[in-house]
Amino acid sequence: MPADRASPGAPPAGPRAPLARPFLVGFAGGSGAGKTALVAAVRALLGPERVSALAQDAYYRDHPELAPEARARLDFDAPEALDQARFVADLRALRRGEAVTPPVYCFATHRRVGFGPPVEPRPIVLVDGILLFHDGEVRDLLDLRIFVDAPEALRLARRVARDTRERGRTRAAVLRQCQATVLPAHARWVEPTRAWADLVLLNAGRLEAAAEVAAAVIRARLARLAAEPVVA
Repeated sequence: MPADRASPGAPPAGPRAPLARPFLVGFAGGSGAGKTALVAAVRALLGPERVSALAQDAYYRDHPELAPEARARLDFDAPEALDQARFVADLRALRRGEAVTPPVYCFATHRRVGFGPPVEPRPIVLVDGILLFHDGEVRDLLDLRIFVDAPEALRLARRVARDTRERGRTRAAVLRQCQATVLPAHARWVEPTRAWADLVLLNAGRLEAAAEVAAAVIRARLARLAAEPVVA
């Protein structure tokens, strides 16, 4: 029988299913693993016009009732530090094809300072956060889960560089926080979520190389979804 003809009794080839909603990709991993930079690089590779990004970091709880010194002593690496209900609600809205307006969080004052520009439900939505895979409800909302890995020394160096450059903090303060909460929380909360990942991606060398791998995996997963026939 010619290869281009269906065998007797085979169902006719159905129409291919377009992706009816945004495809959500989660990037978890320790603080300083390079998740945010990786998301930006992947977005550039896939095309910014097709990709939106949402950071779990925007959803830290606001504590206006606390003095600045008390807010600075909070453990920001524990699950309860996050406004998880709002975060989950926004993820669900994006999956439904609705734009969301995430909060803006100031890491210098540890306060919520308003709301940012809308995140549009583009065909691909990249979501990142250290505790992204901790919550089973969030895991179920993600179509692809990528755990970004890096050695501890490199994660620490990146954390110090970022917080002193972007968050108005001193090197000594960052190192104290890392020893007091960040590293213990990584072992307790973050590292175990590696088990929920579809892909563990080492991000210890060229960022471009890691981004190319992630982009290729996303393209392959989308191509596989597009090839699935519509189920009547």
